[in-house]
Amino acid sequence: MRVFCTAGQGRLQPRPRATVPTLRHPHAPRLNAAAPPADAPRRVLPTLVLAQLAGTSPWFAVNAVMPELQRAHGYSEAAVGTLSSALQLGFIAGTLVFALLALADRFSARRLFLISTLGAAACTLAAAALAHSYAGLLLWRVLTGFCLAGIYPVGMKLAALWFPRGLGTALGWLIGALVLGSASPYLLRAVGAALPWQSVFIAVAALAALAGVAVVALIPEPPPRAAAPLRLAALASLWRDVRTRASVFGYFGHMWELYTVWVLMPLALATRLQGAVAVSGWAFVALGAGALGCVLGGLLAPRFGSARVAGTQLAVSGLCCLAAPWMLVAPLPVFLAWLVLWGITVAGDSPQFSALTAANAPREAVGSVLTLSNSIGFAISALSIELFVRLAATHSLALLLPWLALGPLLGLIALRPLLRLQQRA
Repeated sequence: MRVFCTAGQGRLQPRPRATVPTLRHPHAPRLNAAAPPADAPRRVLPTLVLAQLAGTSPWFAVNAVMPELQRAHGYSEAAVGTLSSALQLGFIAGTLVFALLALADRFSARRLFLISTLGAAACTLAAAALAHSYAGLLLWRVLTGFCLAGIYPVGMKLAALWFPRGLGTALGWLIGALVLGSASPYLLRAVGAALPWQSVFIAVAALAALAGVAVVALIPEPPPRAAAPLRLAALASLWRDVRTRASVFGYFGHMWELYTVWVLMPLALATRLQGAVAVSGWAFVALGAGALGCVLGGLLAPRFGSARVAGTQLAVSGLCCLAAPWMLVAPLPVFLAWLVLWGITVAGDSPQFSALTAANAPREAVGSVLTLSNSIGFAISALSIELFVRLAATHSLALLLPWLALGPLLGLIALRPLLRLQQRA
């Protein structure tokens, strides 16, 4: 059990543990792990991990082939930002709709996962077919984001239902799979560089569909558990409660940086590397390294505390932002090491922020706080992506990337109350 310092008292007192929310942030919290229930079949966790990896693969499909789309259809340099932001907004809409209608509680989560993966696959194929129309591509990316809201949040719910006492271990694997799945289109592009760009869309659509089929075919219906409805009034606790505010606003700072780094990473690599194989391959390595940050953070959190682990990774990623003017012209091995370190730390703090929010939110509104803060965080990421990609068309990355450090800086300032509490503990 976590311990927190009660205001006005000199000793630490335990805070009641929160129940598992209906829908979690995509990078769901790593709670204290115990042995999984004996009735969970051994195949459940490996199936969920692989399904999450495959199911989230459509996320950056457009980004992985954007150079080809620009050459074929004359898209502007800013198009990648707008298309990425459109998907983020679709995800926000999907998250709120799924939560408000309690779809994962009213219907089978397995079947909802299947429908969502098939929907994401269909939207991805439609986007490939209509890529000549910018408006059409934009619409299909919004719908893809909507479908993604039924993939990995629902996958997290399945993990929570099957592993109520071993959730930390289960989610540690799932979070790593999410990061690798999001980065996988770059690997597919590197491996299939000689193939038409449409092959990436077809591959991730097939992977997403297979993920849904695997979940329905290999994972039994989990034991039911009661879940609280979404409470919009819980939004007030994001400001009124000191601990909730610290964790949520720290997460907002993290989201200002995270997805913008992911979108700009290929552009940074293209300043030093030549060819689709090299750029896409290293994009996968640097972005996929975030899985390592998630796993290491999960291993260190029980010993050092989630606030300290998140704060350390946030600080390092912020320093990576500030180092951009020098690293962009550094020797190639140093340049690549910098991007890998950035990839590790920019994503590695995600599960810890969710863990902090889940632990510190009012007990009766954990799911609502996570859902609402998640939606606000993705809105911030959409704004950041659009702003930085548009500026990148007229300004150098050496000038722009240091400004991403504003997010980590504000996040660290917000985290100070929790960092002080952990020091006292």
